[in-house]
Amino acid sequence: MIESDRELSAIVQEIWDNDVNRLKPGKDYRISLQGKAGDSMGDNESNDRAGLPLFTFVDENIFKKETFLAFISLLDNYESDTGEPEIVTPEEVAENHRFLDAIIQTRTMKIAHKHLVEKQLSPQDDTEFKEQLYRIWFELYARKGSSRPDSSGFEHVFVGETRGGRTVIGFHNWIQLYIQEKLGHIDYKGYSVTANSPQPDENKHILALQFSWKNGIKPKGSIFIGVSPEFEFALYTLSFLTSPNERVKVQFSFYDVEIVCHHYNQKHIGTTFPVLLRYRNPQ
Repeated sequence: MIESDRELSAIVQEIWDNDVNRLKPGKDYRISLQGKAGDSMGDNESNDRAGLPLFTFVDENIFKKETFLAFISLLDNYESDTGEPEIVTPEEVAENHRFLDAIIQTRTMKIAHKHLVEKQLSPQDDTEFKEQLYRIWFELYARKGSSRPDSSGFEHVFVGETRGGRTVIGFHNWIQLYIQEKLGHIDYKGYSVTANSPQPDENKHILALQFSWKNGIKPKGSIFIGVSPEFEFALYTLSFLTSPNERVKVQFSFYDVEIVCHHYNQKHIGTTFPVLLRYRNPQ
């Protein structure tokens, strides 16, 4: 790996080790991978290789923890269709700030913040750091094909959006996936795997998958499963601020992962998600 990747990997490993709110596979949650999803993009029965939901069990007591509670309160604040302008109420702004207040107190975000300050990429003051996070994640912008502010990094990555009513874009978060599946809005189609990617494992924390949401199809998505909101926020913020080339490879725990992080106008996150390259044996 190049030096910057090695340095970032060490920070990500530290963040991973301090993610005390991460769920344990098989204990706090269980998933059922079932079959490999079809290659077709159509939302039809022949493409569905999973007759059952992805999640078979989640200990919802975890959702009572402060960061999870604050995160979940944000998930219903958005209009999923791109092209539909977002109306942000004062109450929603307050919820955004409450979430940021909760996560910047966690060990994972403190580690990320310290590293970013050392690299002169973030202000040391917590209030100013929170303002930077707000701008990166919550400020609205016009996504491709729209003339009005209709999207944000948070909405795209953690909530999901639809384009033209038929295609799901973004939607890289397991908590939203679980909640929407429980509500009957998600139909899990099976896992995704390529010739170069490892077979998925129900006891690992990264999964590529196909699903439909509302009336749209997500032909291939990639998500962390069972991690805390603060872990993803820390990892993706680090990737956004430290990696100008929009793709960075990191090694941590059992995983070799490429973090894809597309910038929007260099000020906001356009999208970000993990791509599992291979499993590894931790040193």
